[in-house]
Amino acid sequence: MQGGPLIGWAQNRLGRRGCLFTFHRAAPSGVWADLPNRGFHLDLGFLDRLLGYLRRTGWAVVTLDEVLRRVEGDLGGRFVNFSVDDCYRDTVEEVVPLFRRHGVPVTLFVTTGIPDGTLPLWGAGLEEVLRIRDRVLLPDGPLPLPDAEARRAAYARIAALWDGPDAGRHYRDFCRLNGIDEEAMHWRHAISWDMLERLRDDPLVEIGGHTVSHPRIAALDPQAASAEIAGCRTRLEERLGRPIRHFAFPYGRAGDCGPRDFALTRQAGFSSAATTRKGLVRQAQDVWRLPRNTLNGNHRSLIAAEAHLSGASGAAARVLRRV
Repeated sequence: MQGGPLIGWAQNRLGRRGCLFTFHRAAPSGVWADLPNRGFHLDLGFLDRLLGYLRRTGWAVVTLDEVLRRVEGDLGGRFVNFSVDDCYRDTVEEVVPLFRRHGVPVTLFVTTGIPDGTLPLWGAGLEEVLRIRDRVLLPDGPLPLPDAEARRAAYARIAALWDGPDAGRHYRDFCRLNGIDEEAMHWRHAISWDMLERLRDDPLVEIGGHTVSHPRIAALDPQAASAEIAGCRTRLEERLGRPIRHFAFPYGRAGDCGPRDFALTRQAGFSSAATTRKGLVRQAQDVWRLPRNTLNGNHRSLIAAEAHLSGASGAAARVLRRV
């Protein structure tokens, strides 16, 4: 696919602008198809096609440092930033190598509880167990997993029951019931400080903060919110010995972060803060509430990317009040 009606219209009529993309995990196409929570993972084949498409259609892939430079000066055409939130082992093993092959940068927003081993990766662990077993034990009895469809249904059902402040406890009980080594499972999926230290001097990797424990910041009192925002910056700078300039809010929609929280990121010493409110970056953009467009793993068509690049998805979200 060389182009489309939305992108052609946008190139001619919308002019200079930026589009910030974000996602969480990625997997090779053959693995992606069978993942119980595959919407959380980008298909690497699709991401490869998207990066090639952007190059062919004249979009510059840039760092957030460059986004801020353009916003504060001359936008200089059309540009895209890609950021990975949370950061898992596949960020290092799959995502960064793909961006290197294309010769373009990627921004990593790290939740420091992941390399510190203090944040339970219950979603990753649950998904792995469901993927490799033909049945699991739950408190109300065994659950058979005969095929990929049953595994996806099981993930959706269990994740909905666990989601919330007690998710870590539910996951710990699940691991005990099913004979899973929770710590070993954590490091099968987590990014480590050794991995991050190997990336810190890579000119194509930009590292930012994404809190300590991935809470919904707006739900915290000011002291706790400040500790999450400033704490991740302090921890990253201690371990990596580099300035950490950019921050991304977990969840990132209107109910997840607001004016108080934007002010806290400024007070913590960051130079920008990113949300997941859809939209485009324009001249004089407020850099404390940068819009980002989430790439859902189930949307593997360039048409879906065009909707973000043209601003159509952001306009639709505002009409539908899905911000």
